[in-house]
Parts: sequence; structure tokens; C-alpha cells
Amino acid sequence: MKLDKFDREILRVLQRDATVSMADLSQLVGLSHTPCWRRVKKLESAGIIKSKVTLLNNKLLNLGVSVFIYVTLKNHDTESLNAFEEAVQDISEIIECHTTSGEKDYLLKVIVESIEEYEHLLKSKLTHLPCVDHLSSTFALKQVKNTTELPIKSQ
Repeated sequence: MKLDKFDREILRVLQRDATVSMADLSQLVGLSHTPCWRRVKKLESAGIIKSKVTLLNNKLLNLGVSVFIYVTLKNHDTESLNAFEEAVQDISEIIECHTTSGEKDYLLKVIVESIEEYEHLLKSKLTHLPCVDHLSSTFALKQVKNTTELPIKSQ
């Protein structure tokens, strides 16, 4: 789908605030209500707008420990990769899972309350994930930047 300047501006505005009313959105992007609404629906049906969510403050929810884990698998056949990828879906503390290039196979981002909770998660679940050969954990000391906004450029 080819995006024009109005589509890009709609996306920029919705990334900052998905609760903006259609009336306000149309005014912010310079379109009347109905054409703006049609564009949003088109962006949704094309899958460009995947969902609208509420972002939570993890520290205020006592989930202040972020851990990045590099994972190396024993085997790299399709069955092993699929088994691992399916298993990580069931662990709620894993909030991101990426395949990576280089020596490591995956990068996980885990959010927990404490280092002790991470140790329990590691021993009870992470080391038991299918086909895992090695896990390497790094604790984030400070979050310098965190955004969900994609860098949508003007054409």
C-alpha cells in the first residue's frame, strides 16, 4: 500500500495518542471527518495499524527489572526453531523475542519484579525451553530511551 502525506500524518498522530477522536484526528491532519475515517479503516484493513493499546508504566507496577537474554539453540532445524518459538509464547514475562544474526539465535526481553524473580524464572522455565544450549543474561541498569513510535518520514 502506497502511503501519501495524509496517511503518514494519521499514523504519526495515532502513534502518539490512539485515543484521539476522529474529529480531532481529521482536524490535526487536515482532512474532513469521513475521508479521515476511511483512511484509518484502510490502514487497519491493510494491517499497517495492527492494534490500539494502552501503554503501562512497568516501574509503577513493580516490574522494574529488564533482562536481555541471548539464546543459542542446540539444533537449527525447522522443528527445533518452531518448538522454541512456540514455547516462548507461553511465558508472560518474555515481552519480546527476536531472531538474530551472528553467533546467537534469539534475543529475549524479559520484565520481572526482582532479580530473585528472574532467577526463579530462569531455573523454572527458561532453562527448560526446547532445544536451548546456552542462555546469556544481561540486566539493564537504566532505560535511556523507550518509544513505541516508528520513525515515519514525510515522503
